[in-house]
Amino acid sequence: MRLLVHVPHLLLLARVAVWALILGFTAACGQRADTPISPSAEAGIEASAAPDGSTLKASTPEIVSPSGGSQVTDPIVLTASKAVGKFADISPSYQFQVRSGSTTVYDSGVVGGIGAGTNVTNTVPASALSPDTNYTWRVRASYQGQAGSWSTDGAFKSPVGAFMRGNEVRDPLTIGRTVGEIRGPAQFTANGLKLLAHESHVLYRLPETLQSGQFSMMILGADEGSEGDKSKVFSMQEGPEEVDITTDDYRMTAELRGANYAAPGSITCRIIAGDDVSRDCARVQKSFDSSRWYFWSFSWQTGSARLQVRADGETGAVIYESTIGTGSHPYKPDQHFLYLGAPAGRAGIIDATLPGGTYKNVYVGPNTRPAFPQ
Repeated sequence: MRLLVHVPHLLLLARVAVWALILGFTAACGQRADTPISPSAEAGIEASAAPDGSTLKASTPEIVSPSGGSQVTDPIVLTASKAVGKFADISPSYQFQVRSGSTTVYDSGVVGGIGAGTNVTNTVPASALSPDTNYTWRVRASYQGQAGSWSTDGAFKSPVGAFMRGNEVRDPLTIGRTVGEIRGPAQFTANGLKLLAHESHVLYRLPETLQSGQFSMMILGADEGSEGDKSKVFSMQEGPEEVDITTDDYRMTAELRGANYAAPGSITCRIIAGDDVSRDCARVQKSFDSSRWYFWSFSWQTGSARLQVRADGETGAVIYESTIGTGSHPYKPDQHFLYLGAPAGRAGIIDATLPGGTYKNVYVGPNTRPAFPQ
């Protein structure tokens, strides 16, 4: 009888156990599996931002150079250590910024990681910065749309560099390059750019016409012993290049006449200011020393123009100066072309550039001539 009493209880217990297993299995099947690790998470990216706003789990690049406020040379190359993922290997891109105070003056945008070894670099366009000016810079890593922390600031002073913008040109020519276009044989030296032949010249295509200003430079080695006739030291005209500079509506030539001229060493200039009238500076014969630098400057405004030559430098003794009237028509070519030397005109290359001159510290513009390293 005891056995008969307990059998129903045993059956009931068995049924409860079976149902418990079924319910447990069903619950297990219906439960959502753990979220898999995404490729982004494997790369060290976290969607939530850190206190500094960064969302990339990677090390912060460190400034290598320039730093400490030192003056850099052209080209301006920013160098930092590469970022490393905190949880996985990544190959990030980078964003570089240069700032003047709190103002960003150059932003590279997100660019690829450039550079060998453990460093990454970015070259800043010279036109983005003012010369001889203090700046700070920083860099951060970027990967799959996420940005890392900015580095600490590096500090530097921009080079006394080269630029052409608006109606202004600054071209030292002692840094192995020019913002102009070299025509004919020429050679960069430690002293500047040497024009080697009559056809040699440098063209500056001024983006905006300069109606009033100066065109000035230092020149070494251009003297009356060089082969040439009515040779040109520097010049201006209205483009395009196919237009003969001799008869151009907007022509200016600063001349130092060579050994083939009746009076070698004669200095003069000619300007046509859009009114079909040729006006000449005084013609004065001088003896030049090929081992000395000479400062040449032509300045103009509506109504007048002046050519000046000084020995040894910008503040040296004046050896030539001539001021002439230019009438009431402004000097306003549609395309303002300026040259070191000059292209050949109708008289041929013997009247083009006076060969052998080395040029440096070229300035074109409406402002006071800037300082150049000596």
